[in-house]
Amino acid sequence: MPPKAKITKDMIITAAFEVARKTGAESINARTVSQKLNCSTQPIMYHFATIEELKKAAYEKTNVYHAKYLMNIPKEQEDVMLGIGLNYIRFAVEEPNLFCFLFQSGFVIENNLLEMINSKELIPVISAMQEAMNMSIEQTKEVFVTLALFVHGYASIIANNSLEYDEKLITTHLGRVYTGAILAIQEETK
Repeated sequence: MPPKAKITKDMIITAAFEVARKTGAESINARTVSQKLNCSTQPIMYHFATIEELKKAAYEKTNVYHAKYLMNIPKEQEDVMLGIGLNYIRFAVEEPNLFCFLFQSGFVIENNLLEMINSKELIPVISAMQEAMNMSIEQTKEVFVTLALFVHGYASIIANNSLEYDEKLITTHLGRVYTGAILAIQEETK
């Protein structure tokens, strides 16, 4: 008789991520994850003392996935920051359950926007912006805050099915906010 397949912690986290992706984070439980893995609930409870721990691990995997998604800017996109902003909104369109898991589930690691700006997960985004705008890190973070509030609002409204995704219109609005934020920073430093 062949040995039973070993269910690893990573397999369980990936299955929980897929459950969140398909039906929402509130659907993550031992039963739904074990069904995804075609196993009993025993391996899930062996690796995770509570479902809350499993959800936190799935949240971390979702956060990493989101960061990679943001940085996957199409080559034809001339402005890195606009590309990141559009990707943020596209993520809400293409992955609404994951977007809600990240930003509307209460699992967010940072307590506020200022903590988020200084998080290690955001370093690649802030660095790409800084290089593209040729500004100091402090100025870059100021522009980022303005854009983050704008794109998060747009993405949240779209993820909750209250607005149709219109990339041309969003690009126009995002360009105005981006340009305005840069001009405001430049005015302040005169």
